[in-house]
Amino acid sequence: MCCRKNKVFWVDIGTRLKEIRKASGLSQRELAERAGLTNGTISLIEKNKSSPSVASLKSILDAIPMSIADFFTTIEDDLETKYFYKKNELKEISPQGYGAGVSLRQLGNTSNHSLQVLDETYPPGADTGPELLSHLGEEAGIVIQGEIEITVDEQVRVLGVGEGYLFESRLPHRFRNIGTDVCKIISACTPPTF
Repeated sequence: MCCRKNKVFWVDIGTRLKEIRKASGLSQRELAERAGLTNGTISLIEKNKSSPSVASLKSILDAIPMSIADFFTTIEDDLETKYFYKKNELKEISPQGYGAGVSLRQLGNTSNHSLQVLDETYPPGADTGPELLSHLGEEAGIVIQGEIEITVDEQVRVLGVGEGYLFESRLPHRFRNIGTDVCKIISACTPPTF
């Protein structure tokens, strides 16, 4: 689901992936091979019979290449330059069903900027998935509510309110809420690759 102004847009991940794959001139088999997944996995995702983890979707989109933000960006764009955003104008970019309620809300359109800012919410038990994420760029964030366990390369740390992180995004990483309260993070990534 993506939000824009006072409208809600449902993103059909399977259909969107199929359209992008075909526009890129790739067969399911070629895309699967590039992404390090099976042909059956791509087929199930395109038929909406399986929801990809963020790590799997990231691998698939890296093989195209396309960022997750671009994948979830709606066709509708502002015609005028925009500097300020209301709470309901942030765009939801996390895949539906990902991480049991994880919300990644993006500020603005990353195709117009070299910085991506996210308002992240991780309910208790939420996880970016068993596969570690890895992408170009650097990312940083500050926990503003709850606690989050973050794995970067082989280091694992639990961060609380007021604590933060900054690392090279190529390093394998993972976010997990192992606490009993909702965790909120304000983060930034440059260039916008997530």
